[in-house]
Amino acid sequence: MRPEPTGSPIDPFRSLPAHAQRERRALEGAGIHNWPGLAALTDQQLAQLAVAGAASAPTLQRLRGQARLVVELELEPHQAALLLHAGVPDARSLAGANPEQLWRQTGRLQRRLTGTAVPPPDLARVLGWIQRARRATN
Repeated sequence: MRPEPTGSPIDPFRSLPAHAQRERRALEGAGIHNWPGLAALTDQQLAQLAVAGAASAPTLQRLRGQARLVVELELEPHQAALLLHAGVPDARSLAGANPEQLWRQTGRLQRRLTGTAVPPPDLARVLGWIQRARRATN
C-alpha cells in the first residue's frame, strides 16, 4: 500500500517535520502559508526571518530548496525531502542525475530513515522525477 499523498504543491505546510516548527511559525507570521510562497522567497527574505531569531537560517534554506522541488516538479513534500537528503538540491541537479545511481541512493536512504514502514521509490518513479526535471530545466 502506498502512503497517502500530502496533497498538491499549494497545500499548507502540514507536512513539515517536527524539527521545523519554529520555522513554520516564522513563515506563517510573515504571511507565507504554502510551498509556492516559500519557494519564491529570496536569500534576503530568508535572512530577515532568521535575524528575527524565530527561525534557523540553514533550516529555512533547506525548506526553501524542498519547496522549489515541490513547486517546480510537482513532487510530494516527502519526495522532495528525500531528494534533498540524497544530495539533489535542485531541478538542474536532478535532471543530470544517473537514474540507477539515484534509485539505489534514495532506496538506501529511505530504508535507513523509515525502515520498511515506507517503501522506497522504485526505478520507474525515479526516472519520472528525472524526466520532469529535464522538462523543467530545458
